[in-house]
Amino acid sequence: AVVSTQSTGKFYSSAQWGKLASEILQQNWDQAMDELERLKDNIMAAVHLTQSEVLIQRAWLVHWGLFVYFNHPQGRDKLIDDFLHQKTYLNAIQTMCPHILRYITTAVVISKRRRDGVKELIKVLQQESYKDPITEFVESLYVNFDFDEAQSKLKQCTTVIENDFFIVGCLDDFTENARLIISEIFCRIHQRIEIDMLADKLNMAPAEAEKWVVNMIRLAHLDAKIDSKNGYVVMGGTSTPIYQKLIDKTKDLHLKANSCCQKVDKKLALGI
Repeated sequence: AVVSTQSTGKFYSSAQWGKLASEILQQNWDQAMDELERLKDNIMAAVHLTQSEVLIQRAWLVHWGLFVYFNHPQGRDKLIDDFLHQKTYLNAIQTMCPHILRYITTAVVISKRRRDGVKELIKVLQQESYKDPITEFVESLYVNFDFDEAQSKLKQCTTVIENDFFIVGCLDDFTENARLIISEIFCRIHQRIEIDMLADKLNMAPAEAEKWVVNMIRLAHLDAKIDSKNGYVVMGGTSTPIYQKLIDKTKDLHLKANSCCQKVDKKLALGI
C-alpha cells in the first residue's frame, strides 16, 4: 500500500518483482511459487502495458520462473502446465526465448505425467528452428524413431545438463527416464528384442539391462516376457484397451477446465 494503491500499477508491479527476487534469494520456494502466480495475474490484468510490453513481462517471468520450477517439489509439473499448456506463455517463449524449450523438454522427460505433455511438445519442437541435444533426443525417438541417433544425443545431453545451472540437479532423473523412454518405445515397435542389443542402446551391461527391462515392463504395463535362456525380450499384444484410450484422452480435462474458468473469472472481474 505504501508503494501503490493500484494492484496493476507500475510501482506495484516493480515491488512484486522485487518480492519474487527476495524469495528466490532466500530459497523460499513455496512463497516464490505464490509470487509467480501473483505476477502472472498482475501481467494479465495490467491495462497500462502495451502488447509488446506484456510479451516482454511474460518472457521475464519465464526466465525468473526457472529458479523456482527446478527447485520446488512440484515445480517441474507446474512448468509443463504453465509454459506448454498455456498458449499465452508458449507464444511468448516461441517469440522471445525459444531456448526455454530445453527446460520444457527436460521437464517433460522426467515428469511422471510425461504422456500428458509429450504430444504437445513434439508439435512445438517441429515448429521451431531452435535445437539442442535435449530437444533432438526427444525428436529422434518420437519423430524419427532413430535409436542410434537417440543414443548419441543422450550422451550429449549428459554434457549439456552437467553445464546448465538450472537442470544440473536433474541429471540422474533425466538419464533414468531417458533410458526408460528408449526401451519402452523400442519394445513397442518390435516383437522380439535381443537383450544384448538393447543393452548396447542403453549403454548398459547385458545383466544390468535385463534387470532394467524387467522393471520397465512392470512400470510401462507392457505385455512382454523375458527369455533369459536365449537372451530375448518377447513382446505380446500391445494394443491399448478402449477404456485406457478414453482415460488417456480425458485425464487432463480438469486442468483445461480450471484454466478456462480462471480466464473467464478474470475477464469478468476486469469487465471485459
